[in-house]
Amino acid sequence: MSDRSTIEWTDATWNPVRGCTKISPGCKHCYAERFAERFRGVPGHPFEQGFDIRLVPEKLDQPLRWRSPRRIFVNSMSDLFHDQVPVEYISRVGQIMQVAEWHTFQILTKRHERLRSLLNGELQWMGSLSNVWFGVSVEDREFGLPRVESLRATNAHIRFLSVEPLLEDLGDLDLTGIDWVIVGGESGAHYRAMAPEWARKIRNQCRRARVSFFFKQWGGHRPKSLGRLLDGIEWNAMPRHSAPKQDSISALG
Repeated sequence: MSDRSTIEWTDATWNPVRGCTKISPGCKHCYAERFAERFRGVPGHPFEQGFDIRLVPEKLDQPLRWRSPRRIFVNSMSDLFHDQVPVEYISRVGQIMQVAEWHTFQILTKRHERLRSLLNGELQWMGSLSNVWFGVSVEDREFGLPRVESLRATNAHIRFLSVEPLLEDLGDLDLTGIDWVIVGGESGAHYRAMAPEWARKIRNQCRRARVSFFFKQWGGHRPKSLGRLLDGIEWNAMPRHSAPKQDSISALG
């Protein structure tokens, strides 16, 4: 949990759930798992249980204590729609977001089928919240593209794609109903390199579709080692419904 995030597209992180399990190729070198497992067995540490999934109800009210508006990445160290997170608990998270209407909440998931089911069912009210953005991870065609279809089938007020790590050419994307696309390469000791033409192709499609485009990083052994410039430009576009991060430089998406 941090009210000052180094993630370029958000301001703060909020983790009322900790831990996750791998579900697709994008998870292979999960940064969150690497971080959490370093502290397994350390008494009193938030990740004393490593990357095992657990609910953290004592953190639920944290956004209510942040009085100045922030963009908040929900569960940067987990997945809110993991099947081990009870629907009742997801609803409690949603209720906090509903009350803390001065914040913008960004929810990212790989569990697209559960997202679609719940936002079209008992949590439909949560999908319609104007201050909550829902996104899916899209690392490749096989696993990533079906998530886009599920996201499009929800009533989410803002829909976004986190194309990170980008592992292959995604081809021609259908960006109908999508408001924002983030692209980034993988980082870490065993990172899988991203080809520049893959990123350019997505950027060009976003520009034609008038979808906000954000280029997060090239990746490498360290997240910021290869920088953030794509063709000499820092691409920081955000959906029009939110002001950009104070220290960001806007670029046409």
